[in-house]
Amino acid sequence: MERQHGVVARWQLLEIGFSANAINHRVANGRLHPVCRGVYAVGRPNLTRKGRWMAAVLSCGPGAVLSHESAAALWEIRPFRRRPTDVSVPAPSLPRRPGIAVHRRKTLAADDVCTRDNIAVTSPLLTLVDLATRIRTAQLEAAINEADKRDLIDPEELRSGLDGMPGRRGVRLLKRALDRRTFRLTDSELERRFLSIVRSAGLPMPDTGRVVNGFKVDFLWPNLELVVETDGLRYHRTPAQQARDRTRDQTHTMSGLTPLRFTHAQIRYEPRCVERTLRAVARRLAEDVGVRSRRPRHLAE
Repeated sequence: MERQHGVVARWQLLEIGFSANAINHRVANGRLHPVCRGVYAVGRPNLTRKGRWMAAVLSCGPGAVLSHESAAALWEIRPFRRRPTDVSVPAPSLPRRPGIAVHRRKTLAADDVCTRDNIAVTSPLLTLVDLATRIRTAQLEAAINEADKRDLIDPEELRSGLDGMPGRRGVRLLKRALDRRTFRLTDSELERRFLSIVRSAGLPMPDTGRVVNGFKVDFLWPNLELVVETDGLRYHRTPAQQARDRTRDQTHTMSGLTPLRFTHAQIRYEPRCVERTLRAVARRLAEDVGVRSRRPRHLAE
């Protein structure tokens, strides 16, 4: 029973030769402990979280799978919360089970179902689609990040998978959350939008496309010693890309510059936040430059 986390279904016992009387006898003498309809804990009544999930799936019959928030907790892309266990079942089955939230599915294709720790569960892709209808955008973005970090599904694979799921609830919401963070503006569109933010912040226009410290930078304010770089992808950046970014920023910092990064999505969807950040950093840098220019030369050195 270790493979099933300490639980067994009545139909499984019957299948291997136990009679109804034999099962009832083991319940009476405490060798089997009823957990939910048709499912027993073997030997002792206390179950792990995975044991309870397994019991819920077995209780709902053939084709049942862990889904929604419970699946997300099993995949470790959402924190576990004590609540009814979510289980999806194929239509037209819709059993009622205390402590179990049963979801009827018109279809559950082979690609929609996986096993994790021997528990039948919706795939990471379908789990995220289900979550999209139940949690806020920020929480959904966090779940996508966790799925990517755990190598369950990367944003490119996720975006491609959504194209093959037309009509499913949650697809549109998940696409919207995903596209906000993984798209790239064209160079001209990026520059147009960013320079509009610069004007709103009351800053002078930066230089663009300059080579500084051996790197081509996106935007440069020489007088403020400020460099702004823009990243197209928030979710999926390879370790090599991240290492290059760190090296670039560290090189600029060693030379006395202040590097600042925004994503394309921030520039497109969160311009006020970008504007506030730019204004605050520019004000601080202007004060620093003023202090240095007023020092006696022997102190400035």
